Amino acid sequence: MSDKYDVIVIGAGPGGYVAAIKAAQLGLKTACVEYWTSAEGKQVLGGTCLNVGCIPSKALLEVSHKYEEASEHFAEQGIEAQGVEINIAKMMERKSGIVNQLTGGIAQLFKANGVTSIHGRGRLLANRQVEVTDGDGKVTVYEAENVIIATGSTPVEIPPAPLKEGFIVDSEGALEFDEVPKRLGVIGAGVIGLELGSVWARLGSEVTILEAQDTFLPAVDQQVAKDALKQFKKQGLNINLKARVTGTSVKRNLVYVNYEDTKGEQELKVDKLIVAVGRRPNTDNLLEADTGVNLDERGFIFVDENCQTNAPGVWAVGDVVRGPMLAHKASEEGVMVAERIAGHKPQVNYDCIPSVIYTAPEVAWVGKSEEQLKSEGEAYKVGTFPFAANGRAMAANAASGLVKIIADEKTDRILGFHVSGPQASEIVAQGVIAMEFGSTAEDLALTCFAHPTLSESVHEAALGVNGGAIHIANRRKKK
Repeated sequence: MSDKYDVIVIGAGPGGYVAAIKAAQLGLKTACVEYWTSAEGKQVLGGTCLNVGCIPSKALLEVSHKYEEASEHFAEQGIEAQGVEINIAKMMERKSGIVNQLTGGIAQLFKANGVTSIHGRGRLLANRQVEVTDGDGKVTVYEAENVIIATGSTPVEIPPAPLKEGFIVDSEGALEFDEVPKRLGVIGAGVIGLELGSVWARLGSEVTILEAQDTFLPAVDQQVAKDALKQFKKQGLNINLKARVTGTSVKRNLVYVNYEDTKGEQELKVDKLIVAVGRRPNTDNLLEADTGVNLDERGFIFVDENCQTNAPGVWAVGDVVRGPMLAHKASEEGVMVAERIAGHKPQVNYDCIPSVIYTAPEVAWVGKSEEQLKSEGEAYKVGTFPFAANGRAMAANAASGLVKIIADEKTDRILGFHVSGPQASEIVAQGVIAMEFGSTAEDLALTCFAHPTLSESVHEAALGVNGGAIHIANRRKKK
């Protein structure tokens, strides 16, 4: 038996490493267990987000967006650029450099805050003991007063489309293509499918996305979702709803995808196929039977509103528990749990967790959609403002999309904040802050926004909630 810790965190992704740092800052003797290993056999921190998720995908999205701008849209702005080409190897090298810099930064933060980093695969035993198996198979058992499980998630695989190296890949494999596929298929029109499809479409792929559901982005306010869908189709993304994949095969270096839609059985031939149908929690072989920690039928760990399991001193955060699989949600939970272990009483406001799709236009939202409020029978009012009427968006050649604010009919308190358009991922933060402080639409309407900015669209949407928009005709109020 090794040293006893106040806190042992299993997993060094956005939930785990943040929890470990915060616990150490609060004076708790803390260790973090992570099995992720580099090609050189060294421990790599940061989890899926930094290594094969949020960060590398955004690096590719940024490069592909700039390439598309230079090759297709510079001329209309008066910039003559000849012979614009994409260097895939250089793009991938840059992506890897960013990842290495950030993951190395976490190691430095661990050192600076006194977090002990343990390299190996962690497994929870009874009585808050953590069994760690290193790369050589050596097993060490550690004791802790508190254990935080932050093991994240992994891509879902589906029987009709088993992965086949070089041809059928998951979201991780889609970040490693060494050339632009001529024809690319994507199963799933969710966040991951749309982002990865956008990357390769901008670089020249003919992209077809197959989505089994009959509604595009059902979690998103449908006015915003429909506006985004129109823009994606303009960009050449061929998005097919009600398309259920029934089988795949690889023949003569092509992937044959069989699917059923409203017209019957169909076949699609592509050079590469990305399976992006969601993610599942990493809880396989994580818990000894007598730990007292319960899982649901999908493998998620049961926790209360404060991320505490039904086993004393055992907590779980991030993708392994209920709620959206978002890095920032995991980080907030990690901080909350560390604070609670230290005797404080913070809580996460789950009504103010933003979601973002990093396409172009970006799509971002926080709070409730019109569809949710209608289903709940809540009375509400709406203000919208299009970026087509925003001077800064026009100057930036990015005048698509809109800002939409939904407020309570009687109290005027903001219930939902939705954006499709340029820098939506940044603009949505204004909605998050407003909702966190319980702001009304009038509060935003009375706030002075700089001109010219994209954020003026927030101001106008807030004015529009109560019929006072200046730069667009106001909705007629129902009598």
